[in-house]
Parts: sequence; C-alpha cells; structure tokens
Amino acid sequence: MLIPIGDITTEAGATIVGAEIAVQRWGEFRGDPNGRNNVLLVEHALTGDSQATDWWCEAIGPGKALDTDKWCVVCTNAIGSCYGSTGPSSKHPDGGTWGSRFPAISIRDMVTAEAAALDALGIGRVHAVLGGSMGGARTLEWTLLYPERVDFALVLAVSARASAWQIGIQTAQITSITQDPAWQGGDYHGTGTTPDAGLAAARRIAHLTYRGELEIDERFGTSPQPGENPLGQFREDGQRFSVQSYLEHQGRKLTERFDAGCYVALTEALNRHDVGRGRGGLNKALHSINVPTMVVGVDTDILYPYHQQEHLSRNLGNLLAMAKLSSPVGHDAFLVEARQMDRILRNFIMLTEQTPSGRDLDATRGVYDI
Repeated sequence: MLIPIGDITTEAGATIVGAEIAVQRWGEFRGDPNGRNNVLLVEHALTGDSQATDWWCEAIGPGKALDTDKWCVVCTNAIGSCYGSTGPSSKHPDGGTWGSRFPAISIRDMVTAEAAALDALGIGRVHAVLGGSMGGARTLEWTLLYPERVDFALVLAVSARASAWQIGIQTAQITSITQDPAWQGGDYHGTGTTPDAGLAAARRIAHLTYRGELEIDERFGTSPQPGENPLGQFREDGQRFSVQSYLEHQGRKLTERFDAGCYVALTEALNRHDVGRGRGGLNKALHSINVPTMVVGVDTDILYPYHQQEHLSRNLGNLLAMAKLSSPVGHDAFLVEARQMDRILRNFIMLTEQTPSGRDLDATRGVYDI
C-alpha cells in the first residue's frame, strides 16, 4: 500500500512535496502501538523493495526466523527508490516527472520519511528494526533519530559512515550514469531514451563489490565465454572472458527493473552516510546509542569490510551481540547464506525477548515519566 506522508524537508533543506511511502506487512499486529508490540521493521538494501518476502524469502514467513505467525513484519520502500515510494521517477505534483527536480537525500531523510509513514499507520514504536547494507545504515540512523521508538536493532554488513573508498567506488557508479548521453541532466523520463548503458556499467562495478573475490574466481577463473576467444590477436568486444558475460548479464537485469535516476539518488545517499555528522563525531555518536544493537559482518566483504563492523561493536553504547557470516560470497552473504542467517536471526530474536530494551533501562533511571 502507498502511505501519503505530506511534505518532507531534507537534511540539506530541500522539500519533497506530497511524498508517499510504499509499505507491506505480514503477520497480525499485537500489542500497544506506542508501547510493547510485535512489530519488526525490515530495511531493504540499495535496489531492494518493500516485498521483503521475495528478497529475504528464507527468513520471513510462518515458522521461519522472522515468524509471521508470531511477529508483524513491516517493510517500507525507501524514499528515492522506484518501487512505489516517491523518487526521481515518480510523478511530480506540478506535472511531469520529478527527474532532476528530486533533491539529494541522505540516509537520515529516508528514516525521517519512514517514521512519518509509521505515524500515518498509527505505529509509534517497534520491537526491532533490522537491515543490511543500506538497510543497515537506515537501522543505525533509527537508533539515533528515534531511540524512543525502537526497542532493539540488528545492523548487518554496513559501517558507521561511508569510507573514502566507498565514496570513490560509488561515485564511479554515479558518473557512469550521469556521463551517459541519454542521462539528459536527469530529465530523460518521457523522452523515449534511458541511460541504460550507464546504469548497466554502474551495476557491473557495484556487483564486483557485492560478491567475494574468492567466489568470482572459483566460478569463472580465466575461462573464456563459450564460443568466444578473448586471447586473439586484437581485443574485440564480442570476444569475452566468462566473468565479463556474467557481469554484463547482471547489468542488463538491473536496467530491466530499476530506474537510473533512483540509482543515482540512493547511491548518493550512501555517500552521505555518517552517523557522526552533527553529533560530535563518529565514536561519540555511536556511544550515545542506548538501543540494544546486534552487529553482523561478513568475513569476505569487500564493500563493507569486517573491521568496520568490529569498529561498531567496540563503540556502540549498548552492544547486544556480535556475529560473523563466514562465506566466500562477500557482501551479499546476508542475502545468500540462508542457514547462517537463520541461526543469527533466531539468536537475535531470542536475545530481544530476554534483554531489557534501552527504553526500559531509561525508564528505571527516570528518563521517561512512564
């Protein structure tokens, strides 16, 4: 369903007029909308959507780790995306498509919009927020922007801020799109042409950071694509290594389901990710987090290396637990390694049922008059 949330003012001061957020839910709500309840808010990654039972199908459902017979699982589509929520490809209230009129957004803006959507649904508090990659960045921001609304958090495969390396690799993806002649300054919608070549190139770059070097090499090595010869006298585009064909396939798949302007907007938001901005610095901000938070990393993650999750675990003000996914797959392991994720998610849920929430701890200290 689409939830109207009105005008949203971004962190940088721009306005998104008449914004909407796409939301899906599984399981029945139980409890107090503003107190203890059974809501689990799931956050998707960069090109994900609110259909969490598709991209996390092994984790969500009756009898699964996020058991929809017991829990009410809610997933929102991030503002700036192209899967229902307002973004560059959406219709503008003044006519046409937002396109270049859609402002730059941050992870905080996504969470602000998401909180407004929950307000519209009458949900003032959730049992837990959990997500990986961009979803993990949103989860972290939830614990800082709205700590009184979150009892527990699970942060997967992300860092406390974008590193220079991440900004560099993500900017290369953005540039691949914006330098495509079909980009037209971001106002290509309705012109009959789309910057598919740029978006496919961006995805090829990104996919190499999503998967592990060990996995890619084991699968493809130096094998040529069947029927082609990349070792001829001259280099030819049609004579490829198998890994080239694989990456081109990944690029084509994304162009069939995602909007280039939305990809730019969301990737730029990841570049701006920094929980320490305006909060006295990174470690001070992390130390201020009172929401019990579990941190999970992947030992072969190239995009968000495991040392970044170790940094989170050392500096969080209320660390619930730490876990490591061991996989050759790399960053995408939290979406791929179903058995390991099942164990981690079940452990997280168990811990949330046995541990006082940050709000409960504050209540005993007299922080809240409840």
